[in-house]
Amino acid sequence: MSEVKYKRVLLKVSGEVLAGGDRFGIQPEMIDLIAEQIREMTKLGVETAVVIGGGNIFRGIAGHSSGMERTSADYMGMLATVLNALALQNVLEGKGVDTRVQSAIEMKELAESYIRRRAIRHLEKKRVVIFAAGTGNPYFSTDTAAVLRAMEINADVVLKGTKVDGVYDKDPVKDASAKKFEELSYIDVISKGLQVMDFTAVTLCMDNNLPLIVFNIKEKENIRKVLRGEPIGTLVRKPLTA
Repeated sequence: MSEVKYKRVLLKVSGEVLAGGDRFGIQPEMIDLIAEQIREMTKLGVETAVVIGGGNIFRGIAGHSSGMERTSADYMGMLATVLNALALQNVLEGKGVDTRVQSAIEMKELAESYIRRRAIRHLEKKRVVIFAAGTGNPYFSTDTAAVLRAMEINADVVLKGTKVDGVYDKDPVKDASAKKFEELSYIDVISKGLQVMDFTAVTLCMDNNLPLIVFNIKEKENIRKVLRGEPIGTLVRKPLTA
């Protein structure tokens, strides 16, 4: 445990990461890669909670843009996160990692209902806790759910695992001149309109001084480097001079 900087973390993974190179669905090699990274976290003694998006199956905002009623579309998006959570749990337990899924929407046949104290107790027992169904309310993203749960369980940091190695001023896939930021303040993210997390999530981080690290989760050694406090990805936090 002495080799890591963080005792308890919240890992946020986008649903799109699970799709790999496909537009939709769960790519077996990608969910195995994510599970292996989480297993590495537990081997290091880190208490690990996970929030996973549902964009590889259904995005509520996309459904709304197509003409669906927003509340119904958002609930469908929440159910998509439950599917991903159950899939991740299955792979993790196949690797010998004790895992619990807690859902913000009651579905007792599939998952525990979210109870903060029970979640913390699971973490103390070194079980991985996967939070599903967002906040249980429409109009809130899984980014916001991730930050909210991180604060509720007293996580030291939010780790956002993505397909790129940090935050850029432009899309690095489309523009080779894109500049990577090594560190940003919360206000920088908001004022520059950077696509780190939605602004509600960033504001929650800022109000509660919760650091956020954006990194490439597809690189196998990155999770260990992040947990050791090495300068990987982009760190978003309160300026040291403030």
